[in-house]
Amino acid sequence: MGSGRRCSAGAALLPLLLLLLLQGQVHAAGLLLPDIDECDNDFNGGCVHECFNIPGNYRCTCYDGFMLAHDGHNCLDTDECMFNNGGCQHLCVNTMGSYECRCKAGFFLSDNQHTCIHHSEDGMSCMNKDHGCAHICREAPKGGVACECRPGFELARNQRDCILTCNHGNGGCQHTCEDADDGPICGCHPKYTVHSDGKTCLEREEAVAEISESNATAGADVDKRVKRRLIMETCAVNNGGCDRTCKDTSTGVHCSCPIGFTLQFDGKTCKDIDECQASNGGCDHFCKNTVGSFDCSCKKGFKLLTDEKSCQDIDECSFERTCDHMCINHPGSFECSCNKGYILYGFTHCGDINECSINNGGCQQTCVNTLGDYECQCHSSHKLHWNKKDCVEIEGSLPDDTSPKVLLSCIKSDGSDRCILNCPSEVHLISGMQDAYTLTCGSSSQLKKKQQNTNESTCLDTLTIKTSVTFKFNEGTCSLKKTEMFREGLQQIIPDNHNSVMESFYYVNLKCSSGKKVLGAVSRPTTAKEMFITVDFELETNQKEVTDTCDLSCARKRTEKRLRKTIRTLRKVINREQFHVRLSGMDHEVAKKSPRLLNLQEFCGMGQMRVDNRCASCSVGTYYDGEQELCVLCPNGTYQDEEGQITCEPCPSPQNPGNQKLAGARGISECGDQCSLGEYSSDGFKPCLPCPFGTYQPEAGRTSCFPCGGGLTTKYSSASMFQDCETKVQCSPGHFYNTTTHRCIRCTVGTYQPEFGQNYCISCPGNTTTDFDGSTNITQCKNRHCGGELGDFTGYVESPNYPGNYPANIECTWTINPPPKRRILIVVPEIFLPIDDECGDYLVMRKSSSSNSVTTYETCQTYERPIAFTSRSKKLWIQFKSNEGNSAKGFQVPYVTYDEDYQELIEDIVRDGRLYASENHQEILKDKKLIKALFDVLAHPQNYFKYTAQESREMFPRSFIRLLRSKVSRFLRPYK
Repeated sequence: MGSGRRCSAGAALLPLLLLLLLQGQVHAAGLLLPDIDECDNDFNGGCVHECFNIPGNYRCTCYDGFMLAHDGHNCLDTDECMFNNGGCQHLCVNTMGSYECRCKAGFFLSDNQHTCIHHSEDGMSCMNKDHGCAHICREAPKGGVACECRPGFELARNQRDCILTCNHGNGGCQHTCEDADDGPICGCHPKYTVHSDGKTCLEREEAVAEISESNATAGADVDKRVKRRLIMETCAVNNGGCDRTCKDTSTGVHCSCPIGFTLQFDGKTCKDIDECQASNGGCDHFCKNTVGSFDCSCKKGFKLLTDEKSCQDIDECSFERTCDHMCINHPGSFECSCNKGYILYGFTHCGDINECSINNGGCQQTCVNTLGDYECQCHSSHKLHWNKKDCVEIEGSLPDDTSPKVLLSCIKSDGSDRCILNCPSEVHLISGMQDAYTLTCGSSSQLKKKQQNTNESTCLDTLTIKTSVTFKFNEGTCSLKKTEMFREGLQQIIPDNHNSVMESFYYVNLKCSSGKKVLGAVSRPTTAKEMFITVDFELETNQKEVTDTCDLSCARKRTEKRLRKTIRTLRKVINREQFHVRLSGMDHEVAKKSPRLLNLQEFCGMGQMRVDNRCASCSVGTYYDGEQELCVLCPNGTYQDEEGQITCEPCPSPQNPGNQKLAGARGISECGDQCSLGEYSSDGFKPCLPCPFGTYQPEAGRTSCFPCGGGLTTKYSSASMFQDCETKVQCSPGHFYNTTTHRCIRCTVGTYQPEFGQNYCISCPGNTTTDFDGSTNITQCKNRHCGGELGDFTGYVESPNYPGNYPANIECTWTINPPPKRRILIVVPEIFLPIDDECGDYLVMRKSSSSNSVTTYETCQTYERPIAFTSRSKKLWIQFKSNEGNSAKGFQVPYVTYDEDYQELIEDIVRDGRLYASENHQEILKDKKLIKALFDVLAHPQNYFKYTAQESREMFPRSFIRLLRSKVSRFLRPYK
């Protein structure tokens, strides 16, 4: 049964194993002269471990855990504890061919054999240090414990101890190893003898004099001096005195050295070449000499290529989850930036800016924050100025219902209905991906409610009628293009025509999406042929219809009935492509039917054009002309301050328009000479007046100045900021000046202030908040969201706000519940937790929330060297806690669930400390792209075939492959 399961596992792993086994296996071919195989003799070429023949020479190599001696033949133990403490959390003890980790008092070694876990004094369980297992402890289903051994060991008869085999560290033998019932038996190369310790090998001391004496009786007539000379000059005696390769020639012996060594002046001795002395060994960045060879490594932010010399910049922007919005790669680093209306926090995340918290957004009256933007609003009897911040009194105090409405007009023409939606003002267009867009006209009742008192808002709720409707037709695409088709039909509309529809709305939100489902659409999946138009309508009941015989409820029902008729008409005209919208006086078609199935790649978003096979938005100062399919400069008297728009905004009429730009105005500031900072005028244009004493104005083109408040005055007129107000105290960052109490108040939790002498605090972006009050920088705004249920094949567990510092007093809990017959592999590339607060911040991974359950990993320290391990239980409970003390970067830990048939191989790999001892191997475990590819193949082996041969070769460096090859071979052929 065991053999059959191994074959099944081997077959399932074949794609991955081929990758590991076939790397670097290139055979020499086409040699003109036959090569002598120096390895093909009883002495193995003089190599004590492995001998590799190469054209014209040979090279000795050593098993894992050993290094080549200076003679190029012998193998000496590598002290893994010298490199990063062998990956051990506490103590590292070196052994011949291997090493082992040990823990300080009060801890026991975890299942991954590198990290240490607090032990429990209660009960007989795996959490108790007295469980009796030499290596690994498993809790038995019926209680008690069951012991297991690390790969390369066998469980002893007492079911507690572990017996070493030749599969681990060469059995502790320096040269050869043979397994026996009681453990390994060591042997040595013929040129060496076994030391009294039974493991180490010593070189034989064979004096030339003894050889001469033993041969003296063979020929008394031979001159002894000649015999001695002949004996000394043959490779058969003491290798001819050569350190390495010896060859007999007509002129005597000829010594040579393998690659990586050079022959000294005595013609016998081989000396290691320090390759790093010449051209840095060919390494791009760092070179480290080793016996017979050398290693290259790279600076932070670069990776070593498969030639093991060249360094390539790591393009962090090609990784998933690097930046929320935009990423800019730099040599050795990267930089994140955010879309307009958002601000960067936590180095890579973008949060909405609450502009209203910054001096009320500069609004003269009401400020309303929206996602990615904000808008100023005015009280009744006022309207918003062209600068979109000041409020101007409406002449004659016209009531609200005289403001422009959104008018939907439909008429029968040539036997069919035609409709046009006229948006005279407050038009907002958001372009989506490819053929999709969102168009809003008018102002929603939600915004109106914020301007009115409670009683008026209640009345508004009663009057307002809201409805949402979705229209669909096949083989259609969203296409907001200019059209001249409907002008004639619109002129024929007669208001009292019973066949016509004329409905006024306060707000319309139209979403058009091709080939995907939108809100309100049918629940089944859609095809690329289908197109959806979702329209949200808001209108108010006509109060003129309220009479003695028809109350408000009656009038509302009549309005609703009329709206239902309008929607039925609209459904017909959309299917017949007879629905258009008029935006700022220009007519556009809403969607376009296609006689054939169109390739979605051919379409760009609204306000975009196709350039060099990609979609590009029209720049600021231009608009997209659908008829010409070109970006056109905004004409004289208009401007456009956003990209990808299909209309230009009309300029206001300044008193002195002499400097107005003729075409392509990129903002309202180019419409004329505006008042400068610290100035104002009735329309925001010159001629201007200086802000009087006690007031200030930080923006251009304003119609008024802000008072300092609290009876404060300014040092001079034309003040442009609050700091010009003569406050009684100077407030430091993290505080704001209260003009009522004339005191400095600390910014509350969730706000910050980086400047001196301000009268406000800035709200943290998005869903972030600060740990404490008095914050002075946006970096102190942190996202506290964390935890959750995880069960996918791959995923991440990361500290909140990563890679920014995690919040104080946070508690996060994750659970990983893999699919059936799968186990969990976790890689901790690095973890940053402060060590100066006595483990106040910690990360623990165990079977369940019970403190006595099987623990896989636990730490409260910073470790920049990576570690990989498998979960000791099928499910994993993970908790991270921080206190109110120091904070740090935290962690981002990837995990993968893999077929449980891989268990033996995966554990053999991740428990071997040599996986972590090499700096280059550590960088492999930190390489996000490599780990993603490796996890992708481990989770779904068939995914190996989606990688090209070149990508496969670049997946792992050769040194990494050499480390894994023996483990993979042993897994496939365990009895060979």
